[in-house]
Amino acid sequence: MNSQYSHRPEACLNRRELLTRMGTGLGMLGLAGLLGDEKLLADDTQSAAQASSYQNPLAPKAPHFAAKAKHVIHLFMNGGPSHVDTFDPKPLLAKFHGKPLPGGENLRTERKTGAAFASPFKFQKYGESGIEVSELFQHTAQHIDDIAVIRSMQAEVPNHEPSLGLMNCGASVAVRPAFGSWLTYGMGTDNQNLPGYIVMCPKGYPTKQTQNWQSAFLPGVYQGTYVDTRYTEVEKLIENVKNSRLPLDEQRAQVDLLQKMNAMHRDQRGFDPALEAQVNSFELAYRMQMEASDAFDVTKEPKNVLDAYGSGIQARQILIARRLVERGVRFVQVFHGAGQPWDSHDDLEARHRALAGECDRAIGALIADLKRLGLFEETLILWGGEFGRTPTVELPKPGSNAGKINGRDHNHYGFTCWLAGGGIKGGQVYGSTDETGFKAAENPVQVHDLHATMLHALGFDHKKLTYRYAGRDYRLTDVHGNVVHELLS
Repeated sequence: MNSQYSHRPEACLNRRELLTRMGTGLGMLGLAGLLGDEKLLADDTQSAAQASSYQNPLAPKAPHFAAKAKHVIHLFMNGGPSHVDTFDPKPLLAKFHGKPLPGGENLRTERKTGAAFASPFKFQKYGESGIEVSELFQHTAQHIDDIAVIRSMQAEVPNHEPSLGLMNCGASVAVRPAFGSWLTYGMGTDNQNLPGYIVMCPKGYPTKQTQNWQSAFLPGVYQGTYVDTRYTEVEKLIENVKNSRLPLDEQRAQVDLLQKMNAMHRDQRGFDPALEAQVNSFELAYRMQMEASDAFDVTKEPKNVLDAYGSGIQARQILIARRLVERGVRFVQVFHGAGQPWDSHDDLEARHRALAGECDRAIGALIADLKRLGLFEETLILWGGEFGRTPTVELPKPGSNAGKINGRDHNHYGFTCWLAGGGIKGGQVYGSTDETGFKAAENPVQVHDLHATMLHALGFDHKKLTYRYAGRDYRLTDVHGNVVHELLS
């Protein structure tokens, strides 16, 4: 490049641009004259205004209407916890244990199931509401008067991949943005030094991997940031979060130069979502070096708080979720672990007891802690998996569950999740499954209905939170979804 043009970026053409301009130059001259005659040609002032109209896509934005909830913590029990062993007691199963269910043939699920399988866990009434909860979640149950238990959830199919896609992104097959991406697109985030959407999952990715927190056709700046919470050091939690070779002032100079070059590139070529995402990621990466170290360091918590949450990875990441919300992160998703830990096709009693033991204490502490800090009323909590499990025992087959008859298959016909916090009317049970717990019987709630209701609690009309792509307006709930107003305070 000739040095006399080094200060003039418009003079720096690559070969493709040069050929393009030469080939279309005469046509553009004619078009310019035609547009000028019709007064359709923008002047330099308009072009400059458009070029300077860039705004930070993660800047805080107001929702459609005033709402209590400003943040979301999604406690995702990936794999499918059994509703009849956690929040939906079915005494009839004990009566028919080891016998065929009354009413005829079992509903068709992914695998063949047999006789009724009574819950090995005891249920007890809690709170003024008297809602029954399994012994597995006795710490969570201490806050049942703040929780709305939905016992009539329904998904579309009894398979993990499409059901995770449906619960997290509102679509079982098509590639769609995740709930957290939609929320940061609609509301931005309050802390510009941390990602607006953070996903925690220890020891690797869950089923469907990064598709669970993808931004899809939304700009890349809205996708989730993955954190492997098996580690405690911030450098391992978030790869390359710190530069050990350069001090912050030299990094700042490098970032400033890089951003200047990116801005020149943008001005010459127009808006490019991929470039915008990259520009924002560089800036965020620099700012995170200080904030992330503090947010993920739970050792700064008082001993009584650490004791309340308990020990282990699940306790630590649920405490981190509170610390992130406290610092203004918009959406925090907590996966219970890689793969499908709650997928108890066999040894259900031992596996569910162990899994609940890893998180129950911390969930109870989370609710209490949010109240203590004045954050409960502005934080919407969702607990649940992608579907439930059958009230019948799963029958063994070659290569599956090792010949054991002590687990449950997937069940999308009816299952439980619960909501608490900002905008939610607690102390209630909404909907029900049939007397055996196989399918939703009263007030069925589709996943799209759940999403529409959560968005309403956050101040959004789910039909109006849209993004134009490929010639049509898309939304989280697609063409479905009804707000369940009974769940809202």
